[in-house]
Amino acid sequence: MPLFMDVHHKVDGLTAEAVAGAHQRDLEVQSKYGVNYRQYWFDENSGKVFCLVEAPDADTATRVHREAHGLEADELVPVQEGH
Repeated sequence: MPLFMDVHHKVDGLTAEAVAGAHQRDLEVQSKYGVNYRQYWFDENSGKVFCLVEAPDADTATRVHREAHGLEADELVPVQEGH
């Protein structure tokens, strides 16, 4: 399945608890779309968030974020996993 890194450049009021809650909502919605939000990283100071997601396509990955919490990524980049 294709792998994407989504980037949220500035999430206002970002906290560790808020991003954990948003990720949990992604996990609750993702199976409906055949998506797997695997991991996320964030920086509270800048408000940046990065999500690694397996999805059939970029639109489907975006659909999960939209339904789960409404915070769509600013960028969605196809990536390949390195070893």
